[in-house]
Amino acid sequence: APEGSVPTGTEYVAPRTAVEAQLVEIWQQVLGIGKVGIRDNFFEIGGHSLRATVLIAKIHKEMNSRILLREVFQSSTIEQMAQLIEGRERIAYASIPLVEESEYYAVSSAQKRLYILSQLGDGGISYNMPGIMTVEGSLDRERLEEAFRKLIQRHETLRTSFDVVNGEPQQKVHPEVAFEVEYNQASQEEAEEHIRRFIRPFDLAQAPLLRVGLIQLKENEHILLFDMHHIVSDGVSIGILVEEFNRLYEGKDLSPLRIQYKDYASWQQSQVHNQQMIKQEAYWLNAFDGELPVLDLPTDYVRPSVQSFAGDRIEFVVDHARSMGLRQLAAQTGSTLYMVLLAAYTALLHKYTGQEDVIVGTPIAGRPHADLESIIGMFVNTLALRHYPAGEKMFHDYVQEVKETSLKAFENQDYPFEALVDKLDLKRDMSRHPLFDTMFVLQNTEQGEDDL
Repeated sequence: APEGSVPTGTEYVAPRTAVEAQLVEIWQQVLGIGKVGIRDNFFEIGGHSLRATVLIAKIHKEMNSRILLREVFQSSTIEQMAQLIEGRERIAYASIPLVEESEYYAVSSAQKRLYILSQLGDGGISYNMPGIMTVEGSLDRERLEEAFRKLIQRHETLRTSFDVVNGEPQQKVHPEVAFEVEYNQASQEEAEEHIRRFIRPFDLAQAPLLRVGLIQLKENEHILLFDMHHIVSDGVSIGILVEEFNRLYEGKDLSPLRIQYKDYASWQQSQVHNQQMIKQEAYWLNAFDGELPVLDLPTDYVRPSVQSFAGDRIEFVVDHARSMGLRQLAAQTGSTLYMVLLAAYTALLHKYTGQEDVIVGTPIAGRPHADLESIIGMFVNTLALRHYPAGEKMFHDYVQEVKETSLKAFENQDYPFEALVDKLDLKRDMSRHPLFDTMFVLQNTEQGEDDL
């Protein structure tokens, strides 16, 4: 197949107006593909809800026009989207303002949540975000260390520590931090033990909350390790870290960052009482009105009185035919793979428990503003999704329901999860999470192969 094009069976139609031409450029950036016709469907050429959120933010920034997530689903071609935009008033794009210099800065909602969790119990390494890469070829250790030093200088989050000031968690940005790559030589067998030792708890009062390790196996074979605390990083951040590290290692320059994470945290706190947030709060309180269900899974053992982080993973692979079947279901229902799998998962919970009211947690990337695209930091919010899987429903209809619930939740994603838990005034049970017992995650953050 020709490189950079996605065969969808749709005939290529070039843009005819300035708005269509601008949308083509934005779609190409968001989808990472070379040629887009105005009748191509966003979701058939690599789009999903995470990319749709990025698309919305870029359209607002570059075209001063705001479209909703559900409108990306309803008008999923450039031709349809251009008509929407042309018929609308312009809404000026407002940049996130810079915060004044200070010794301490406000934390974001997500950081506050993680700080409290780390103080509550022994989370140990539950909120570590380790990454590991095999590096083949000749490696310049000094250049590698220098690239990480430049990253730490570039992103304030990588030189941020956390303290309690006047009873509230605050973040402190350090002008300089001590940093060096942990270096070891080992055989393939010994490397396992080194990796295990490398992943250890962080002290949130000590910056940087980033560690880098290098294990030399042979002259031209290394294992590169990095570990960050979730309070300063998330899945999208790791993609940024890897991409920028590569460019710095190759001696390339990066364009300067206009804002830093502390500016976002301050901006987020300033949004708490605005009209949009009040509307979002009303949506969530309405969704969790009445008696809330507690998932009652049949288990082999008695539930422990205190929740623990001990666990296991079971891996399996979905074969090609089944994978294509799932994608076909998504196309037939005008939904995404995430929505189809979430419908299947909640239907499974219904079959295990007999319950027809089920709440499942899901994380969302939480970068609603285009200024946040290149910032390393913790932006993820948790959404609690309430579904009603009932035995008599047809699965196709149920996917439509799940799609609708997901879209509404995504449109109200800025409301902080911990604010919802506070407002619902839930009874604290040490054996359970406050609002849901299981989570569903589809990892679709962008990460490709990298050549240095």
